[in-house]
Amino acid sequence: MTIELKAADGGTVQVSPEILQSFKAGFRGPVLGADAPEYEETRKIWNAMIDRRPGLIVRCTGTADVIQAVRFARQHQFLVSVRGGGHNIAGLAVADGGLMIDLSLMRGVFVDAKGRIARAQAGCTLGDVDRETQLHGLAAVLGFVSATGIAGLTVGGGFGYLTRQHGWTCDTLVSMEVVTAEGKLVRAAADENAELFWALRGGSGNFGIVTSFEYRLFPVGPEILGGAIAWRAEDAKEVLAFYREFTAKTPRDTTCVAVLRIAPPAPWLPKEIHGKPIVAVFVCHSGSIEEGEKIVAPLRALGRPVADIVTRRPYAQMQSLLDATQPKGRRYYWKSHYLPGIDAEAGDVLIDHAKRLPSPHSAILLFQIGGAIAEKPADHSPAGNRDAAYVLNIAASWENAADDAACVRWSRECFEATRSFSTGGTYINFLTEEEGRERIEAAYGPAILDRLAGLKRRFDPENLFRHTKSVAG
Repeated sequence: MTIELKAADGGTVQVSPEILQSFKAGFRGPVLGADAPEYEETRKIWNAMIDRRPGLIVRCTGTADVIQAVRFARQHQFLVSVRGGGHNIAGLAVADGGLMIDLSLMRGVFVDAKGRIARAQAGCTLGDVDRETQLHGLAAVLGFVSATGIAGLTVGGGFGYLTRQHGWTCDTLVSMEVVTAEGKLVRAAADENAELFWALRGGSGNFGIVTSFEYRLFPVGPEILGGAIAWRAEDAKEVLAFYREFTAKTPRDTTCVAVLRIAPPAPWLPKEIHGKPIVAVFVCHSGSIEEGEKIVAPLRALGRPVADIVTRRPYAQMQSLLDATQPKGRRYYWKSHYLPGIDAEAGDVLIDHAKRLPSPHSAILLFQIGGAIAEKPADHSPAGNRDAAYVLNIAASWENAADDAACVRWSRECFEATRSFSTGGTYINFLTEEEGRERIEAAYGPAILDRLAGLKRRFDPENLFRHTKSVAG
């Protein structure tokens, strides 16, 4: 039976049974058409707002499969999308009618404990990498939710609890194995294909498919001091004022995330607070436990907390503490800014919008960054914005499509109300589906975007990798 795939130019391509069989003969992984039993589950990604149906899904088991898939796509000029962890808010992993190159079966992690380097395949999640590196008391600089894929996180910049000490995730890369738009395998590093290496450290999926990453590792854990403290919403003004002063002077091995939301029915929160508005601070101190206790003590003594679960815990557990707030299958819509600081007026605006949360799962989050990212020049990588001290994420999250309009409207209104407090920059990985050229330029700045556009013409002149936040000029 002939199948129809969308072409890169918007038309369609007829794929005969003979062509498909020829491809399958040299491809090791599963090849899924819409009638395959695994198709539905494989096409679904984290954000249920994204409901697209690829014409064909090819599930790669290794780099050779990726090369074959790229050559197949290029030969027939298919519209291509690439799935790693499938956790991107804009749903870049899936293109309607296109060819999905799915890397999620490629989840090997190999740790050189002596050299403090981990090589991880592109289908890995953060949890996969943390699990292996923590066997040696080491960690890569990754994000906050363990189900996030490392690939999208890293090529978009990446930040987490260790960023203040060591920089963006992409700052810690040693090398990458990349399949180019020509279907060739190359190594990208500071001493080999240096321009491609530069472009992939924040330039997103525009330049090739990274099949494995080599990360520099750092001594962390296996136990750290971490957890969360929560207060009633009426204390939010006091808590945010303290958070501002506290985070301005904490050492780099202490990172805090402030959250304004409705209290979920989590076991660490008392039942009487469930369903009521709260403010919480998640804290991770990755240095000495004893020193961490002293640093965190003033935060724990603030006001009248309703819950405090800051304790000695495994670092890998800290890395999954926010997982329950981000389950696969909910509907998500985000708007985001980089902030240079949080003054009292900004805090008041956030508190005001938190009073109008459109759903029990929505939240306003302030991620503390700064520190090591500011030590490198602005053009060290496309993941610039090295003047930022916080990431503000206005995260609408809900269950039912009937609530789409209200939740999206709330997020956009809060975004506009906080625009004046921004550095003017934004994080490429937090851009939603409809955010285009203006916001992509805000993520990179004009000079970096022009350089990326030039490299796009060099490494992918036919724009095979177009289903991404495009830097094409």
